[in-house]
Amino acid sequence: MTRFIEGENRFQATLFPQRLDEYIAEDNPVRVIDAFVDQLNLKDLGFERAEPSEMGRPGYDPRVMLKLYVYGYMNRLKTTRVLEQEAHRNVDVMWLTGRLMPDHKTIGEFRRKNRKAIRRVCAEFVGLCRELKLFTGVIVAIDGSKFKAVNSRDKNFTRKSIKRRMKQLQAHIDRYLAVLDEADKREPEYHKDTAEELEAKIASMKARMAELKEFQVAVEAHADKQISQTDPDSRSMVKAGGGTTVGYNVQTAVDSENHLIVAHEVTNDTSDRSQLSSMAAQAKEALSEEPSEETTEETEAGNEELTVLADAGYYKSEELLECRNNGIRPLVPKTDTSGKKAKGQFTREAFIYDAEKDEYRCPAGERLTYKSTVTAKGRKLRVYRTFKCPGCPLKAQCTPAKDRRIQRWEHEQVLEEVAADLKANPDAMRLRKRIVEHPYGTIKQRMGATHFVMKRLPNVQAEMSLHVLAYNLTRVISIIGVPAILAKLQTA
Repeated sequence: MTRFIEGENRFQATLFPQRLDEYIAEDNPVRVIDAFVDQLNLKDLGFERAEPSEMGRPGYDPRVMLKLYVYGYMNRLKTTRVLEQEAHRNVDVMWLTGRLMPDHKTIGEFRRKNRKAIRRVCAEFVGLCRELKLFTGVIVAIDGSKFKAVNSRDKNFTRKSIKRRMKQLQAHIDRYLAVLDEADKREPEYHKDTAEELEAKIASMKARMAELKEFQVAVEAHADKQISQTDPDSRSMVKAGGGTTVGYNVQTAVDSENHLIVAHEVTNDTSDRSQLSSMAAQAKEALSEEPSEETTEETEAGNEELTVLADAGYYKSEELLECRNNGIRPLVPKTDTSGKKAKGQFTREAFIYDAEKDEYRCPAGERLTYKSTVTAKGRKLRVYRTFKCPGCPLKAQCTPAKDRRIQRWEHEQVLEEVAADLKANPDAMRLRKRIVEHPYGTIKQRMGATHFVMKRLPNVQAEMSLHVLAYNLTRVISIIGVPAILAKLQTA
């Protein structure tokens, strides 16, 4: 007799075997996955074969396949072959699928054919979170992060990278040619093999140089001025911490109350500059709900304007105007791109605008009055200037030109209101950082070093929706627990 806890004999037969449900605890997250997917209308969401065909070989129920994927992404099981393995050995998966064991090709085809429908499922869970009163609907933070694609840097070509590679390659060719010339001056019988090897290397490099020239032509013809070979939709992007990565720009809007992702988007735009208004509009739509007749007056009385927080990378005049036109309050810091501050000169902020007189006052106290209106890049700009600069003692700190001119956008008042609003909320950017950055860290930590496993933008968008759904599910379970979610789903 041993002093260890002993397990059951694996060869012992039992008269009354345990039910599979007995292996799943009442607070197991798989019960939430099961209940959530079961209450979805897969036909309305656009899933293929949501209704079984009356003829042919029966297929797998889309609900079973969707449950398998949601469980996989919640537990860092992203690839189809791993999901296939889990279906054979994982008790949780057996319970979810009813012991069905689809092969990896069937699993992969389901995700490929239902990309748009999977994105709608993510939106459906955001709706459930709204019904659970997990959103404040008042403040959201928007941010973007670069996620690696299935495309290495060596398979990505830009103007800059091609120029660098051609320069390096030419240096190698010149070095080998110099070595070859040196070898020719010596006794040929001693250096015949070496010369042949050098000539082969030089020929290989020249072939590579010709290939780079072909890529150079293709890059110039491409709309984005870069080409990715493995995943054609991926782009070379600058990372926040420095360096570059070939990947996608993932945008998220995160609620301030429980840090749930209310809206997300995957784009291959290398900059965040044009993403603010669209993400803010998506967040507003996700957080809004149709008021009932009984609560219309109460809802209208308590309705608050949505405030959107974003960093300086989102500052763009047209985007801020679009937000204000949509009833959204943006808090975005302005970036100074003029370079005057670095030169020790007065920036635009040193010139005070007088709305009543429609003129600017410079640091020396002189007036800059309206002179003309110009159009630049589709924007109407009013030009203000003064002719008293030549004798001004502050001219060296103001402008090297003959006189100082200020251009004012026709909607400049909106930008001034945004600046004043941000100044009145000095903690806005610290709040933004606390809200929006940790979801990215959580998702990337789950994704691992490889990040995305699929190629092409539509596929990556569906994959990201699964990651966001898994994050939100895990987050809600952590906040209110499995029983509360099940209770809500059962009454829905």
